[in-house]
Amino acid sequence: MSSSPQAWSRRLAEAAAWRRAQGLWRERRMHPAGMIDFAGNDYLGLAGDPRLAEAQAAGARRFGSGAGASHLVSGHLEIHEALEQRLADLVGRPRALLFSTGYMANLGTLQALCDSDTQVFQDRLNHASLLDGAKLAGARSRRFHHRDLDDLERLLARAPSETARLVISDGVFSMDGDVANVGGLGDICTRYGAWLMIDDAHGLGVLGPQGDGCVGRAHGADQVAVLVGTLGKALGTGGAFVAGSEALIDHLIQYARPYVYTTAQPPGVAAATLAALDILAAEPERRDRLRDSIRYFRHEATLLGLPLTDSFTPIQPLVLGKSEAVMHWAARLQEAGLLVGAIRPPTVPQGEARLRITLNAIHTREALDHLLETLAQLYEEGMH
Repeated sequence: MSSSPQAWSRRLAEAAAWRRAQGLWRERRMHPAGMIDFAGNDYLGLAGDPRLAEAQAAGARRFGSGAGASHLVSGHLEIHEALEQRLADLVGRPRALLFSTGYMANLGTLQALCDSDTQVFQDRLNHASLLDGAKLAGARSRRFHHRDLDDLERLLARAPSETARLVISDGVFSMDGDVANVGGLGDICTRYGAWLMIDDAHGLGVLGPQGDGCVGRAHGADQVAVLVGTLGKALGTGGAFVAGSEALIDHLIQYARPYVYTTAQPPGVAAATLAALDILAAEPERRDRLRDSIRYFRHEATLLGLPLTDSFTPIQPLVLGKSEAVMHWAARLQEAGLLVGAIRPPTVPQGEARLRITLNAIHTREALDHLLETLAQLYEEGMH
């Protein structure tokens, strides 16, 4: 095939045409003023909290708008050190290490831990960053059926005992809202001498007695050796971290390329995250309100006959099957002032296109009722 600029342009145009024809074309969505957001991951309603904005401004004034270099050059500031310790304390681990994004945390961790001799076992519905990380590391990967401990054990039993084995799962699955059986995964890993890695991006701040997630202090480093959390969801800021043993963090500092070769997180963001952790500890009523909203939404949706999945987290999928139906419903919801995620393949399997409805602690009962009424109207129209 020709590698001329014209040939590349044709190739890009053909790829775009195919995706449009399949109804899978992706577009960035603005958040128009006045819209009620049922699409984002700001589960505790902290992203717009003025206390975080004030902390971020104060951090920038004190330390500068940017870190200026990678952590290993001169960009690791005392505010980063303080944040890493607070995060480690929250999840009950000896140490934590900051990354710029959750995607980079997963890629960097897997690249540092795995090679072609590593056997990796992943839940079939794991986040793309986990799948990509294992692939880029060159690890031999197998995927077990979603939340199926028997299938995982069958695969582990067949794996050569002399190879390093790493089992990986989301904590809360981002498109389904269900939660991994962390204890069961840990028990199997113990029996087969495997390490367990959990990405608790959507559980941190929401689940657990202190907002420490579905892993946190309930499952120590002896069960979950590698714990990943993100800061841009329930904590309302940006970035991510990996928490674990002293040896794990030291290894990542030496070998995780996305950590070594990336400018450190802006200090203002670190300051805002520290403020978010203060609020998380001081205002447990935010999690209480969120749980109340989840219960109310699910109860009312059930009465209306809406086909929800089995999720007790803020992620409440409404599986419609066809991408065209999902896009139509999302457009109608937007006309009603409601922003809801329209999720299509390849993010979810073929035939499982869905509305990804997300709830947060600052949604009012009126907003929930408006969403429920609009969904019920669309569902009734679809039945006729």
